[in-house]
Amino acid sequence: QVQLVESGGGLVQAGGSLRLSCAASRSIFSIDAMGWFRQAPGKQRELVARMTTGYTDYADSVADRFTIFRDNAKMYLQMNSLKPEDTAVYFCNARWGHIDYWGQGTQVTVSS
Repeated sequence: QVQLVESGGGLVQAGGSLRLSCAASRSIFSIDAMGWFRQAPGKQRELVARMTTGYTDYADSVADRFTIFRDNAKMYLQMNSLKPEDTAVYFCNARWGHIDYWGQGTQVTVSS
């Protein structure tokens, strides 16, 4: 069983920045795909950003503000120009083969 642990969430004012990190209990060197999702109260979980080999995709609402990237140890989501509507629990997702793994989520709150 692979464990994913997010960190970096918190409270920030509108216009501010946060960087979320996701550490995995398995080497991400061979990861097939990774992504960040979010879920706001009363709403469904939605894709924020995803990355596979040679391909990166963003939700329209964050495309010019968020960046997904990784190094050999962790996965990251750099969030700039944050807006109150970005408030949500953010989850990292990783896929090895045909199995998806999820973190427990980290809260991001953007005040106006």
